[in-house]
Amino acid sequence: MAEETLREEVRRAAETAKAASMALAQTTGEQRNAALAAMAAALRAHEEDVMAANGRDMEAARAEGTKESLLDRLLLDSGRIEAMACALEDLAALPDPVGVVQEERTLDNGLRLARVSVPLGVVAMVYEARPNVTADAAGICVKSGNAAVLRCGRLAAASSAAIAQVLHDAAVEAGMPRGCIVMVDSADRAAADELMQLHGVVDVLIPRGGAGLIRHCVEHAKVPVVETGTGNCHVYVHESADADMARSIVLNAKCRRYGVCNAAETLLVDRSVAHSFLPQTMAALACEGVLLHCDDVAYGCAAAAAEAVGSEGFEMRFDRADEDDWATEYLAPELAVKCVEGVQEAIGHVNRYGTKHSEAIVADSDTPAGAAAIEAFLAQVDAAAVYANASTAFTDGAEFGLGAEIGISTQKLHARGPFALAALTSYKYVLRGSGQVRA
Repeated sequence: MAEETLREEVRRAAETAKAASMALAQTTGEQRNAALAAMAAALRAHEEDVMAANGRDMEAARAEGTKESLLDRLLLDSGRIEAMACALEDLAALPDPVGVVQEERTLDNGLRLARVSVPLGVVAMVYEARPNVTADAAGICVKSGNAAVLRCGRLAAASSAAIAQVLHDAAVEAGMPRGCIVMVDSADRAAADELMQLHGVVDVLIPRGGAGLIRHCVEHAKVPVVETGTGNCHVYVHESADADMARSIVLNAKCRRYGVCNAAETLLVDRSVAHSFLPQTMAALACEGVLLHCDDVAYGCAAAAAEAVGSEGFEMRFDRADEDDWATEYLAPELAVKCVEGVQEAIGHVNRYGTKHSEAIVADSDTPAGAAAIEAFLAQVDAAAVYANASTAFTDGAEFGLGAEIGISTQKLHARGPFALAALTSYKYVLRGSGQVRA
């Protein structure tokens, strides 16, 4: 597509959404909830069309040799489409985030002041091979009174276009303004670059994908950006931890799903318990097909585990970690393993290499040392979500009771962690007087 034509296409899509956002902001919560119900019903009714489009994406991705973790994120089946529909219905059941009076008082001059929540306007989403994000983003934008401009990556182009069309048509049929959900057809990166230049049209840009995409948006956008997603997450096992509980948490955090941003990518273990805890844990990880990147102490534990498992039907895969491993978000069956001298070294490692996403400590809260370690970790680790004795897999909008999330923010302004409806509103001051003028 010629550069000028692409620029015109992207601007036209954004300006269509801008016009729709003004009408959308005037709809009632009941009207938007009815639209969400219609969108959920339409997804179910058009399941075969959506799955056919996804089949084309999957076929093309496999032909390119796309790795399994990305294929898993790309795949849609009946269960995942139903989950998208249910998420839309869950959104409809949540309180209306628009028109909430956050503050109300009378000033000394008699003016009555109210601070009232309002939609942001036009929310642009740039994301990669995650077709479910199309439904999540569209739903959360409609619920919060915002128009959505969506631009997905090439691998999910057909799936996302099909989902967006189904949802838009259902929303319009239910009374929402035409253009409330707009898909940028081009998957060319230049389309995303053009979108992020539209200051005054796009109110906020939310990139969702790998570190490269997010960094590119932060560095080049002329519109406000909410930084999301990259998850180099850690689980730290303190010497006081119950071994069975720690092992269960590590396996869940790493192996539940490899291609998600809340998956653990590094395991930290106190040296004092490394030789008692790591061999069995490493064998369990290896049984799941996880490749282990180990520091010197952990490498010895992996070798001991390999000797112990012998020919039990799975292969111990491990090597020596280098500096890059501590900073890598694998999104794959790979895990870095490092042994540390206590909680302060663990905290220092997490704060140096982590991406401020989700971090966990496993320790015995009933012992003085374990309780102190937990409090130090929770207080000193700089991350959007910090856990004691639980898996990082819970960092998710639905799990936090927020409904479908639009992303996981790893920054501090204006939203942090799983962000959903409230984070897609701003506020304005509404003042009512009786003729006051200022001296």
